[in-house]
Amino acid sequence: MENIKVLFLTTDLGKGGAERYLVDLCNELNNHDNIEYIVGSLFDNNQYKEHTKDIPVVNLNYQTFTLFGKNSNPELKRLLDEFKPDIIHSHRFLGEFITSYYVDPKIKYVTHGHDNMIQLQKFKLSMLFNKTKFLNFLEGSMLVRKKYKKTDTYFISNSSHTDEYYKRVLPSRTAKNVTLIQYGFNFKGFFNPEIRDISKKERIELINVGSFQPKKNQLFLLNVAKELKKKGFNFHLKLVGVGECREMVLEKIEEMQLTDCVEAPGVSHIVDQLYKESDIYIHSAYYEPFGLVFLEAMASGLPIVTLDGKGNRDIIERDKNGFLFFEQDAEKYADKIIEYASDQKKYGEISNYAKEFSKQFDATLKMKEMIDFYQSILD
Repeated sequence: MENIKVLFLTTDLGKGGAERYLVDLCNELNNHDNIEYIVGSLFDNNQYKEHTKDIPVVNLNYQTFTLFGKNSNPELKRLLDEFKPDIIHSHRFLGEFITSYYVDPKIKYVTHGHDNMIQLQKFKLSMLFNKTKFLNFLEGSMLVRKKYKKTDTYFISNSSHTDEYYKRVLPSRTAKNVTLIQYGFNFKGFFNPEIRDISKKERIELINVGSFQPKKNQLFLLNVAKELKKKGFNFHLKLVGVGECREMVLEKIEEMQLTDCVEAPGVSHIVDQLYKESDIYIHSAYYEPFGLVFLEAMASGLPIVTLDGKGNRDIIERDKNGFLFFEQDAEKYADKIIEYASDQKKYGEISNYAKEFSKQFDATLKMKEMIDFYQSILD
């Protein structure tokens, strides 16, 4: 295979599934001598410094763009002129948007659909009466005009849900270039070889990992905790992460008198260890494009109990590696947790299957799929 140069563009390297995926992808690419890459980060925010020691990251010093004038980024232009990438692989909307500044038909463009980019939605009359939605539409239209009509862009969807979305909203020229490639992750880093036994545990440890933002819906988990407490179930819930809604969740924990069984410790750099100390992973997002945290928790042997987030339908198998609820019913959700925690045989079977299931998403396997994809578009 010929040498390939890839320029990755991302908003930043903050805590999140898309960012973690990019870091794992780059570390895997370090094992391939024929692939050279650089990560261009629009903002100087790297929360994976322990994992990016061998990853070349360039800060692009991003400035807000204009919809009606000429946009430029000197750092990106310098990278393009000096590095001369064969492929530009963007992550997150701003990473994709900045690729429209300097479109070169000789370069192959890859856009990673880590979620449904709302800017690409087709026009609706109601957008005229909502400033945010209308601006999103204008941004998407600018991408179509300045990039998608001038060169082929290949979209990668990470779940059946995002796959359907991009094939529906993109212009026909681009929609035919949508390919489903699910996430890979550092399986070895999260794998727990120990056989889990909860039969003698007095207290069940529950864990949730995710940013505190509205769509993650952690308030629902407080309602679940209230139900568990009402049923006399002995448990402790750890809500790991930071974000705009964290203070409000902390206030609700106090207000609902759950401080004895629920804590929100903030960000953690040892999530793999926290999984090993936990018994069941619970999740409440009403929109989850894929759900890398599910695979990480499964690799540690944790059964999953979650609400439907659309994309996570691809990786939750009913009572085999966990359970997915389509309705927000805190009592039924609590009953499922109690069911798993009260039956060691069922718990053990789910735990073992979860480990085996997650193994198929090992970074080494999934990144080979990505490299084969790169080669196919260059050929």
